[in-house]
Amino acid sequence: MKVVILAGGYGSRLSEETEVKPKPMVEIGGMPILWHIMKTYSHFGYNEFVICLGYKGYVIKEFFSNYFMHKTDVTIDLQNNNVLEHNTEAEPWKITLVDTGKDSMTGGRVKRIQNHIGNETFMLTYGDGVSDVNIKSLVSDHKKNDSMCTITSVQPEARFGALNINDQNKITSFQEKPKGDGIWINGGFMVCEPEIFEFIKDDNSILESSTLPKLAEKGALSTYKHNGFWSPMDTRRDMLKLNELWKLNNAKWKLWT
Repeated sequence: MKVVILAGGYGSRLSEETEVKPKPMVEIGGMPILWHIMKTYSHFGYNEFVICLGYKGYVIKEFFSNYFMHKTDVTIDLQNNNVLEHNTEAEPWKITLVDTGKDSMTGGRVKRIQNHIGNETFMLTYGDGVSDVNIKSLVSDHKKNDSMCTITSVQPEARFGALNINDQNKITSFQEKPKGDGIWINGGFMVCEPEIFEFIKDDNSILESSTLPKLAEKGALSTYKHNGFWSPMDTRRDMLKLNELWKLNNAKWKLWT
């Protein structure tokens, strides 16, 4: 099953980093968040990727074209025009990099990779969020629910702590950044049937506000509830938090060894 990753947006809320590179290339622990996402899928045995490029897509092309140069030590012999790579670790990945347009919306990017998917079930996610979601369980749930698309739903951590207050306006306890107040949101990590392409019109189609609501109206959209770790990287604050977790060896999304 192929994994489609949306990696073409501008990342305007992380402009400190995305002026020179697309958001999926912003690093956690020295490697792009895109790499972390791919490592998660690879951990569960999914190693064929279709990456939807847009804004500064050449940066992603360069990274994978020169993957060993980024990942290993090298000896460069200029006189003999020779490069020797040391301790190479090859990921078992097959990666198709597709230019899906600089200004295409999320649905439009998915529509543009249709010929790389054909009539097969595929996975779909965003290039800016990490999680310890069990991909195998997600796929298994999708096969059982007979839906056109299954979305992983998550409850995001609150930004601030909460106060529990009684009827006398006495504070009875503190809650340190509880999970959202019962609200579930789209955490990405989706499984889709190829029929979803029929619900995407053109480059201006937005997956979240056009395609998915249409599926919901038809009763063709299901969810896989994930209660574990999930975090987006929308802002610099998110980036710093994820890097700190990595530094402290507390990166819960790091399922691989």
